Amino acid sequence: MRRWLALLVAATTSLVLIALLVPMALLIRAVAENGAMNRATTAAESVALTVGTADLPLAVERVARPVTVFLPDGRTLGVPAARSEAVRLAATGRSVTAEVGDGREVLAAVQSPQGTVVIRVFVGEDELLRGVPAAWAALLVLGLALVVLGIVLADRLALAVTRPVDGLARVSHRLAGGDLEARAEPGGPPEVRSVALALNHLAGRIGDLLAAERESVADLSHRLRTPLTGLRLDVESLRDPEEAARVGARVDALERAVSAVITDARQRSAERGSCDATAVVGERVRFWSVLADDQGRAVTVTLPEEELSVAVGAEALSACVDALLGNVFAHTAEGVSFSVRLAPHPSGAVLVVSDKGDGFDPALLERGNSAGGSTGLGLDIARRTAESSGGHLTVSSSGGAIVEVVLTRP
Repeated sequence: MRRWLALLVAATTSLVLIALLVPMALLIRAVAENGAMNRATTAAESVALTVGTADLPLAVERVARPVTVFLPDGRTLGVPAARSEAVRLAATGRSVTAEVGDGREVLAAVQSPQGTVVIRVFVGEDELLRGVPAAWAALLVLGLALVVLGIVLADRLALAVTRPVDGLARVSHRLAGGDLEARAEPGGPPEVRSVALALNHLAGRIGDLLAAERESVADLSHRLRTPLTGLRLDVESLRDPEEAARVGARVDALERAVSAVITDARQRSAERGSCDATAVVGERVRFWSVLADDQGRAVTVTLPEEELSVAVGAEALSACVDALLGNVFAHTAEGVSFSVRLAPHPSGAVLVVSDKGDGFDPALLERGNSAGGSTGLGLDIARRTAESSGGHLTVSSSGGAIVEVVLTRP
C-alpha cells in the first residue's frame, strides 16, 4: 500500500508540475528573447539618431554589439555583412526583423537626404537564450524536489495507515493460531481504529463461544458417567468371570475416553502435549488385537525399537489410533487382515494403517461423511490430531484402504 500510494502521489505531482513548469519554461524563454530583441532595437535606434551627421561612424563604433550600416551609395560601416533579402526589403523604407542561421538581425530603415539608410544589429543565439538553461535547470530541480517531498509525505501518511493494518493482520494470525488472548491496539485513521475495536470484540466473542462450547461438551460428557456407573454394576453381576473381565475392560476404556473428553473440553491452554508414539500405538494395537483374534483377522504390527516423541498428547493419539482401527473393524468384513506401521519421519513420525478391504472414497475425509452408517467422524478425528501437531493426513486405496498420519516432533 505504501508503494502504491507513493507512486500515485508521484504521478499526480508530476502531472501538476508539468502543467505548471512547462508554460513557465516557455515564458522564461520568451522573456529572454524579448529582452535581447529590445536591447538590439535600442542599439539600432541609438545609431539611427546619428544618421546624416558626422557622428555616424563614431556611434557605430560605440555600440557594444555587431552593427552594420548600409548607406544608399552602397558603402557599409561597422561589421561587414552581406546585403540579404531582408536588407533589400528594409531599403524600401520598412523596418523588419529576420531569422538568420545562428541568430536574428534587427533592420531599421532611416531616411536621409541621400536615400534610405539601413541599420543592421545582429543578435546571436547565445544572447537570445542567455540565462534560459540556468532557469530551466532551476525549475527542474524544483520540480524534482517537490516530487520527492510529495513521495516522502505520502510514505509517512501511508505508514500511519499501514502500521495499524499490519498489527491487525498479526493479531488475526495469532487468533487463527489459537491465541484467543491476542488483541489489536486501536490506532491510525478512525476507520482502522474501528476495525481494530471490531476485531477485539470478535476475539472476545469467539472466546466466549468456545468457553460455552467446552462447558456444554464437558457437561454432556459428565452426564455419561451415570449410565457408565450402571453399566459397571451390570458387569459386576455377570456370572462368567471371563465375560465380566472382558466387558469390564471395555467399560474401563469407555470411562477413560469420557474422562479424556471432559479434560479436553475444559482445557483452555493452547499449548500442545507430547507423548511417546511407540508406547501409545503399541498399547492401542494390543487392545484391538483381542477383537481381531475373535474375528479371525491377521494383524501386522511394525513399531520402532526406540522411543518416538511426537507433539500430540497420549489421549489424543490414542483416540486417533482407535478411530483408524475402529474404521477397519466397522467397514471391512470379518477375517480381513490389516497392518499398523509406525516409523520415523523427517518431520517426526508417520503412522500408517492399511487393510485388505475394498478401500474407500477420499471424500470421506469430510467431517460427517460415512459410507457405513457410522458418525463419519473417525477420519476427521485423525486428521485434526495430525494437524494439531503441525502434520497432515493422507488417504489412498491400493488393494485396500491406506491412511497415513504424519506427526511432528515436539
